[in-house]
Amino acid sequence: MITPKLVQGDLLDQNVDVIVNAWNRNIFPWWLLLPQGVSGAIKREGGIEPFRELARMGSIPLGHAVLTGAGHLPFKGIIHVAGINLCWFATEYSLRTSVNSVMEIVARENFQSVAFPIIGSGSGNRGRKWALNIMLDEMKKLSSDAQVVIVEYDNCKKR
Repeated sequence: MITPKLVQGDLLDQNVDVIVNAWNRNIFPWWLLLPQGVSGAIKREGGIEPFRELARMGSIPLGHAVLTGAGHLPFKGIIHVAGINLCWFATEYSLRTSVNSVMEIVARENFQSVAFPIIGSGSGNRGRKWALNIMLDEMKKLSSDAQVVIVEYDNCKKR
């Protein structure tokens, strides 16, 4: 059973191996979208290289995840999850599958720690509490030796 540490703050300030970017299905070119939330912060701080790398991977099935480099960020990588459907909504299926997909990459790549945003609570048009409860419930079903952090963005903090 994974028991994540819940923190308020900024995902990009976490001392972890990898962070999770709540992304879309990667069907629309990244440069057509105005990245906001986590993706916008990654683009501002880490540069566009992770998104260029992501674009070369093609479409991502709903709930699946892919690993890219971290650009200028101090992480070993960024795990991008297709956490929202084509109608820009997170679903219970997309959240549960996203959590599983991330943890599969963490195990495969032998990462020791990962930080998640609350997937689906921004562009996914779902409330934080709803999305967080599903993520926590799914993590209870999994096991991992990696440290898992879920970061609730503190919008009072300015970068």
